[in-house]
Amino acid sequence: MRLFAAVLPPEDVIGALADEVDALRALDGADGMRWTERAGWHFTLAFYGEVDEDTVSELTARLGRAAARAEPFPLALSGGGQFGRGRALWAGASGDLHTMRLLAERSEAAGRKAGVEMDEHRRYQAHLTVARSRDAVDVRPYLGALEDFRSRTWIVEELVLVRSHLPRSGVPGEQPRYEAVARRALGAAG
Repeated sequence: MRLFAAVLPPEDVIGALADEVDALRALDGADGMRWTERAGWHFTLAFYGEVDEDTVSELTARLGRAAARAEPFPLALSGGGQFGRGRALWAGASGDLHTMRLLAERSEAAGRKAGVEMDEHRRYQAHLTVARSRDAVDVRPYLGALEDFRSRTWIVEELVLVRSHLPRSGVPGEQPRYEAVARRALGAAG
C-alpha cells in the first residue's frame, strides 16, 4: 500500500480554498498548470511510500502513540508558496506550526520504527499542494493572489493514515484517489 500520514482540513475550509483556487485558475497561464482536486487536499506529515500490509498494523500503532503525545492544536490555511521554481504551488498554514512540525517529526519517526524505509529527513514545511507543473513557471501572480488568503481557524484533533491509489488508466489529468486507512485522535484521550 502507498501510504502517508496527514492532517485533513474540514470540509468548509476546503470549500474556502476551492473558491480561492477557482480565482487562481482564472489567471493568465493557469491552463499550463495541473490543478489538484479538492478530494486530495491535505497536509502531508510523513510520506511512507509502498508499505507491506504486514507492517501497516505496527505503523498504525506507532502513529497512535505519536498522536497521543500531541495535544489538539489550532490551524488555518494561510498564504501560499512554491517549490522547485513553480513546479509546485501550495497554500500555507498558520496557527500552532510548532505542534504541527512535532507531529510531522513523530510521524516520520513512527515510520522508521515500524521498519518503513524513509527518504532522508527534510525540515518540515506545512503546505497543501494546489497545482503542479512539469516545467518552471512564474508563479508570482498566484503567490500575490494567495498572499491575503486566510481560512477560518479550526482545531486539528486527529492524525490520519492515508492510502493513495495512483492513476493507472493513462488518461491525461487523472488524479490519485485517497482513502483513510486509520484515524488517531490527538491528545491523551486518543
